[in-house]
Amino acid sequence: MRLYGVGMGGWMNMENFISGYPGNEENIRRIMLDRMGRDSFDAFFEAFYEDFIAEDDARHLASLGLNSVRIPFNYRHFEDDAAPFELKEEGFRRLDRVIDLFARHGIYSILDLHAVPGRQNQQWHSDNPGHLAEFWQHPHFQDRAVHLWEAIADRYRNRSEVAGYNPLNEPAEETGDALSAFYERVAKAIRAVDPRHVLFLDGNKQSTDFSVFEKQGDPLPNSVYTAHDYSLPGISREGRYPGITNGEMYDRRRVEETFLRRTEYMRRTGTPIWVGEFGPFYPQDQHDQEWRYQLLQDQLEIYAEHEASWALWTFKDVGLQGLLHTRPDSEYMRRIQPAYDLKQSLGTDYWGGSETGVAHILDPVKELFDREFPDFKPYPWGQKRHISLLVRNILLAEPLAEKFGDLFRGVDPDQARALARSFRFDECEERTQLSDLLRKYTTV
Repeated sequence: MRLYGVGMGGWMNMENFISGYPGNEENIRRIMLDRMGRDSFDAFFEAFYEDFIAEDDARHLASLGLNSVRIPFNYRHFEDDAAPFELKEEGFRRLDRVIDLFARHGIYSILDLHAVPGRQNQQWHSDNPGHLAEFWQHPHFQDRAVHLWEAIADRYRNRSEVAGYNPLNEPAEETGDALSAFYERVAKAIRAVDPRHVLFLDGNKQSTDFSVFEKQGDPLPNSVYTAHDYSLPGISREGRYPGITNGEMYDRRRVEETFLRRTEYMRRTGTPIWVGEFGPFYPQDQHDQEWRYQLLQDQLEIYAEHEASWALWTFKDVGLQGLLHTRPDSEYMRRIQPAYDLKQSLGTDYWGGSETGVAHILDPVKELFDREFPDFKPYPWGQKRHISLLVRNILLAEPLAEKFGDLFRGVDPDQARALARSFRFDECEERTQLSDLLRKYTTV
């Protein structure tokens, strides 16, 4: 059985490009609580959790022929840093509701731990306020992640609506040794509780490098190995397809070569292939989107030819990538527009942002590093992307997050719930061309 799905990014793991804020989730929640006060803050998020995924959303996904969803979540829904190993029931209740909801529409859920204590990669999507992945250096953080997975496995071990567990999203661990050891440990812990559910295992270097599994020998039993297969033209503001992106030619042949390289381990060992994330941007300030849909169509054709399962990223956002997105005139978008416009001009989002507005800052820094530190190649993506991350997504995003929070001063609980309603299915716009394309390939 092939899985056709979509990631539910932005719900239990909020991200800046999905939700419209600058920086990382923990920081923006702290600022919003300070500006709104407890009653309005709680009113907003209680409504947000209900409105972001509801009956209409599940019905719509089923109408597209999708049979699965990947549900990312942040560990903070289940545990506070001030009280490690004390699990919170409300996180499980949120998962229970949507698992039941999707099951009623014939859709399986894949549970994805997207952000762990200490951060498993160097970027914002692990709720990282900086650029260090300390999960790999501190056994305490790993102990807490294993403890959480034991509880999840115990809760859902008899739930056939759950297709399986994705223990760690996009790990990035330079040697691979700590990642290999963690996978063996967490698999053993889960299997002691739940021997039946499939494990969906991301590769290293944000699920693009599978050499770590060579060290483990044979594939782990009852496991699927999951590649993330973003194609560079689709996630570049200056891309083109077919055509030149970053000085290199990209066409269908190049896209397939990348897919084959990323899935070589799975094909060689005969284990199933699941593309856990992929998909281009659809920038609202760029009118020519047809080539982006052509890129996506080529990827879907390639997956069909190789019998790969997939989960498109992402379901719902404020306009960059989602199947659905908030309306520009919605309560939420009108509220955040001043900070959102500045966020776009400064390019503070590493994912989907542009360096154009801050090139005069970045270019001299990059030239300095080229001259003085030519051998400096920080893991995982090298010098230039490292500089861009630190300047745009951290240095500039931190003060901008304060400005974003200021826009929520004086919001009362009723207004807060109205803001959250902007993410309801009937308040969002559908990217119909994307929907039509997915329908074409869910029956292949």
